Amino acid sequence: MNASPPPAHRTATAAEAHPADRSDGAALPPPRFAFDAVTWKEILNLLLNLPMGIIGFVYVVTTLSIGAGLSVTVIGLPLLAFSLLGCRLLGTVERARARALLGVRVDDPRPLRPGTFGFFPWLWMTLKDPVAWRHALYLAIRLPWGIVTFTVTLTSLFVAWPVLPFLSRGMSAVDRALVRGLLQPSDELEQRIAELESDRGVVVDTAAADLRRIERDLHDGAQARLVALAMDLGLAKEKLLEDPEAAARMVGEAHGEVKIALQELRDLARGIHPAILTDRGLDAALSSVATRCTVPVSVTVDLPARPAEAIEGIAYFTVSELLQNVSKHSGAARASVDVWRSSDRLMIQVRDDGRGGADVGAGSGLAGLAERLDSVDGLFVVASPPGGPTVVTAELPWRDRDFRRP
Repeated sequence: MNASPPPAHRTATAAEAHPADRSDGAALPPPRFAFDAVTWKEILNLLLNLPMGIIGFVYVVTTLSIGAGLSVTVIGLPLLAFSLLGCRLLGTVERARARALLGVRVDDPRPLRPGTFGFFPWLWMTLKDPVAWRHALYLAIRLPWGIVTFTVTLTSLFVAWPVLPFLSRGMSAVDRALVRGLLQPSDELEQRIAELESDRGVVVDTAAADLRRIERDLHDGAQARLVALAMDLGLAKEKLLEDPEAAARMVGEAHGEVKIALQELRDLARGIHPAILTDRGLDAALSSVATRCTVPVSVTVDLPARPAEAIEGIAYFTVSELLQNVSKHSGAARASVDVWRSSDRLMIQVRDDGRGGADVGAGSGLAGLAERLDSVDGLFVVASPPGGPTVVTAELPWRDRDFRRP
């Protein structure tokens, strides 16, 4: 007679058959790789160190030794220069590999730009390029390090894989240090050179635009008026004997044209560099500008001395253009201009109680002012919430005026 098992036995059997149904147990985690994606990228980078190290080492040793050995001949120095350019190219490849596999974000160094055109200036600049020589050093020392990383990584994949993530993380840290130390731009100096090159381009473009504006104003304004004046005087000369009254009337009209032409020339000269700024400084010049604004403007200038002529001129034209914007666009009832010196900076602040909403990024004249100040290491900040008020702050580097110059 077969007796059925007791209920307790059946419950235990069910629990053993279905572990997930136990109240004190948990489901097994889903299967996954032991190493994450970052670790596998680091392992791949360590394995690639050897072939890339062989390529870089062979290239550097072969090309640089041949170029240096033939430097006494005509082709030696050019060959050495081209070898250094190749080092720059290999450095670009290594930076790309570091970005892809190590997550290292390293900026590319600035390209070589000789100050003058010609073969010999290019040759000299290439031979003394510190970036290329640092790249050559990087390629030369990578081979022994590549042998170490390749051997350790490949061996650990088979016999020491539990500790491989820790080994790969440590060796990858060395790789990151080498990339940052030898393949990135040489600290702040090189970045500063790139900024100055960009600023020089802005200054050149601004000067060219100013020259075109002056030429256009002369051609369309005073020059055209003077040409018409010469023609009127010629006609008056012809009528002097035949009709003296008509000739006198034409001379009177020409006299009025002369006054208008002189006023246009004065306005044009004021746009280049006003005489009052040269003679009396920023306080008087800015007060003169404020009188031409359509809203009342209070001007406060607190300077212990006059700055350099270039800085003084930029400050004048900055305030002048800002007050023109106040007249045209702000809808303000009152404005103020404050100029003072703070340590080694010339500070300018223009405030109005208008409608606000001014934006440097809107493509207005404010963007041009920001570029012009940036070209001389200045700073331009606009705070203009909708509804106002608008506060524009400009900073310029302070440089003392050289009174020995005529």
